[in-house]
Amino acid sequence: MTDAGAPPRSAIREWGKSIAIAVVIWLFLKIFLVEAFRIPSPSMVNTLLPGDFLFVNKAIYGAVVPFTGIRLPAFREPARGDVVVFDSVEDEGMDIVKRVIGVAGDTLEMRHGQVYRDGELQPEPFVVHSDITKSESPRMRAKMRSWQTRYLAGVDPASYQPDLQNWGPIVVPQDSFFVMGDNRDDSYDGRYWGFLPRRNIRGTPIVIYYSYNPDSWRSVKFLTAIRWDRLLHHPS
Repeated sequence: MTDAGAPPRSAIREWGKSIAIAVVIWLFLKIFLVEAFRIPSPSMVNTLLPGDFLFVNKAIYGAVVPFTGIRLPAFREPARGDVVVFDSVEDEGMDIVKRVIGVAGDTLEMRHGQVYRDGELQPEPFVVHSDITKSESPRMRAKMRSWQTRYLAGVDPASYQPDLQNWGPIVVPQDSFFVMGDNRDDSYDGRYWGFLPRRNIRGTPIVIYYSYNPDSWRSVKFLTAIRWDRLLHHPS
């Protein structure tokens, strides 16, 4: 005997099909087109703030097919000035966001906190300096020197002593990019760990779909902590 109040099996099957299709579509969008990303640190201030939630365009640089390493055709290659989301070169499974400063073949250096490309000073209106005189610890300067000496251009490696605001000139190798945070004095970026391989780049932010101030979240009312002016803003 069938319970008169129970839905027919055909209806259950249809619900199951609908849910399965929705899951497949969601996975397709997440893997190949768009993925959500949260900003946890101040390294990209003021372009991106801690508490910003982004949608990332994964198709533009060519999404990677899971478990294969195969990359789909890209609409274009990452370019200087692009804000990119990528897989960390040091910590597996960690997603990071920085800005592309140099591409393969560029000769880069920093003098007193200002970036020069191929000997020319670069205008960078997006950059924030909290302390232009800031220097790094001997341990971190040694970390910088350990990889930069292999790519120096016209500098004696024996006497080379890079620091946070002064380094280079170095030449970006093939299939690589050099990235830094816009918050130049508070960003752990390519200056420390080296060049970013092309294969690590996953996408670029499309829009900030939500943002809140994590410092005031627990001390004020819910709506007050939301940064309404940043919603639907395109970071560039």
